Amino acid sequence: MKKIAISGKGGVGKSTLAACIAYVYAECGQRVYAIDADPDGNLAGALGIPPEKAAAITPISALDSLIEERTGAKPGSGSTFFRLNPRVDDIPERFSLEYHSVCLLVMGTISAGGAGCVCPESAMLRALVSHLTLQRDEVIVMDMEAGVEHLGRATASAVDAFIVVVEPGLRSIQTARTVQRLAQDIGVNRIFIVGNKVRGESDRQFLSRQLGDLPMLGFLPFSDAIIEADLRGESPFHTVPVLAEAVRAIVARLET
Repeated sequence: MKKIAISGKGGVGKSTLAACIAYVYAECGQRVYAIDADPDGNLAGALGIPPEKAAAITPISALDSLIEERTGAKPGSGSTFFRLNPRVDDIPERFSLEYHSVCLLVMGTISAGGAGCVCPESAMLRALVSHLTLQRDEVIVMDMEAGVEHLGRATASAVDAFIVVVEPGLRSIQTARTVQRLAQDIGVNRIFIVGNKVRGESDRQFLSRQLGDLPMLGFLPFSDAIIEADLRGESPFHTVPVLAEAVRAIVARLET
């Protein structure tokens, strides 16, 4: 089964692509986990999950009692003694929300010391990502921040595709290059590009010139309908046919 990580500069459409890819696999009959691993992400909104349902989801990093039980240390306590490999195999079923045949799991943020801190919360999240990528049979689609924070060298080898989403613009290209370097540093070799918010052939050529050394999976169109779907709290995949078809083509290329 596919393990897909999606990264890129904030606002480029990572969550939209992650949600659409998850739905493509789900409509093919696969069991899919969509993982919101971006502290500023809104994968629930991109999936079209109603706000009242999304509000009921407890992020894994906020499960203080469970983290203490599994790691042996209380979150925020400053303890340097805790289990680095806590049990996490029951978490996907217990704390995910299924919507339109996709199971959403929200990682959450780590308030003390940043996302890279060595703390019980980070040990829990890293162990969970490792379990999802190395030991689960389902399709895993991870919406990540602009980096590789939740991935280690062991899990990197299990990622089938690391997709960097870019939009026509130099800042987005610079972020993509940084993500590429970080991913390669931990052994991620299958790095792909998806261009988003593309208005025409000039945008396609710009992105191809800037990132021509990396495989281009495809382009997603700029569309007011996508923005309007977001404003209505609807899934763009189910309401914008041109977007759905573009993502189906991207998934088809991933499968070849």
